[in-house]
Amino acid sequence: MQDKNEQMAIKIAGQVAQSGGRTFYVGGLVRDHLLGIENKDIDIEIHGVPADRLKEILSGLGEVTVMGASFGIFGLRHYEVDIAMPRMENATGRGHKDFEIVTDPFLGPEKAALRRDFTMNALMEDVLTGEILDFFGGRKDLAEGVIRHVNAETFVEDPLRVLRAAQFAARFGFRIADETIALSKTMDLSALSMERITGELDKALMKAECPSVFFEELRRMEQLHTWFPEMKDLIAVPQPPSHHPEGDVWNHTMLVLNEAAGLRSAAKEPRYFMYAALVHDFGKPVTTEVIDGKIHSYEHEKEGLPVVSKFISRLTSETALAKYVLNMTELHMKPNILAAQNSGRKSFMKLFDRSVCPEDLLLLAKADYLGRNLTCRDYPEEDVLREMLAVYNDLMSRPYVQGRDLVAAGIAPGPLFKEALDYGHRLRLAGVPKEQALPQVLALIRRSAGS
Repeated sequence: MQDKNEQMAIKIAGQVAQSGGRTFYVGGLVRDHLLGIENKDIDIEIHGVPADRLKEILSGLGEVTVMGASFGIFGLRHYEVDIAMPRMENATGRGHKDFEIVTDPFLGPEKAALRRDFTMNALMEDVLTGEILDFFGGRKDLAEGVIRHVNAETFVEDPLRVLRAAQFAARFGFRIADETIALSKTMDLSALSMERITGELDKALMKAECPSVFFEELRRMEQLHTWFPEMKDLIAVPQPPSHHPEGDVWNHTMLVLNEAAGLRSAAKEPRYFMYAALVHDFGKPVTTEVIDGKIHSYEHEKEGLPVVSKFISRLTSETALAKYVLNMTELHMKPNILAAQNSGRKSFMKLFDRSVCPEDLLLLAKADYLGRNLTCRDYPEEDVLREMLAVYNDLMSRPYVQGRDLVAAGIAPGPLFKEALDYGHRLRLAGVPKEQALPQVLALIRRSAGS
């Protein structure tokens, strides 16, 4: 069933046809249609109609919005349809936005498609007839699962395409053509903005079943060093074979990423969770050593925090993301250790209380555990961890001593307030009911005030 955006695209195409032009679906919409993947981002390209006439057509269908007048990109208010004119792009610098744009309604579909990044994204579909134009073998590459650049001369002008190739490989399970790998090795990514890097990384982390492919392909393209040097540092860092039969820290991280992808739908903060899975062992390259013939990485969960902080700040200024990821990194080993040691309830309550998101912490612990067990899919710690988390959540749902309780008891806010509330919180974690905890907190205040 067509939605209103598809219906509008067809209306536009009909008006354009009456003026002697043609309208094509372009980009990812055609690719995803052929792959059987839902894509509601409708991009159309108008050929054979001058800009003034196109504006007249659009004005007759609704309120025109201009998203890039110099780029020949328009829209209609209340509709999610990107309407573009054919254009050519000439690089004027090294950045993703450093291009001179020249629109030409009579450029022709083949020349217009030449500016696309990959053959599978250069496919065009006539909105009215359904005819698919394929000038560069995109349908064959799509059928064979190959990501191949359209034109070597224009491909290298946009370094973001290196990352796009990697995230498409991860999302679709495709392989990047050898010649595209070779070309990507020659490109400089340093002028890209952090927002562009994070945009492609997020797609790989959130849309791929195996996000590891994103990094494996960047590794093949020798493009980890600029934006992901901490990932490159994981390569060849050894781990004790008895605990990590999968090999080095790189292999472990790749496996944990894929395990996390299978768990992310259950996470409270799915995107943050995937970042935590990515960086959880960044401390191992700086702590791993061989002592008496045995491999150790003591305190890597703490020593890795400055490394993680540097990595995150390179990619984003999101303080909430940084706080979450640093907390998860520091605590990621604790759940499995406590469970394996049959620790008491108090230890678990203190752990969960330190965590920014206990539910996600347990998911990370599970991904970490499964990411080092290549054959066994059992996770024996899960039952006790879930049981302890249920206890913690129950305690947190009960009434507890708050500041207003102290004010109601005649205690004026002051230096003792925080100390008293901290004590009340400890009683809460211990399972002491509020009606018993409040007198103990008030007694503490009286003792402290009298000392």
